[in-house]
Amino acid sequence: MNNKLSTSEKELCRRVDEILFYLWDPIGVCDIPMARDEYQSYLPQVFKLLMNDSKDHEVSAYLVKVESGSMGMSANSKKALEVARLLIETKEALLE
Repeated sequence: MNNKLSTSEKELCRRVDEILFYLWDPIGVCDIPMARDEYQSYLPQVFKLLMNDSKDHEVSAYLVKVESGSMGMSANSKKALEVARLLIETKEALLE
């Protein structure tokens, strides 16, 4: 990510990465240490959505799109919405 991020933004980025890996985890790899970077390619877009004050349904839609489009998985809309809400709450706690 960008080196011009504030300390709080860097912390948000770290937490978003953890939420995606440990809680979203659509392919079930959170117990595999070698897969720790599995979802990091999605981090910039999720971070951008959060920084642009996207609504939970917008963040959720992106996660569902990744699940069904990029990963070829069945989308779990309920879980994606729960994760989106947690991501937004995390952003609000750190940056507002």
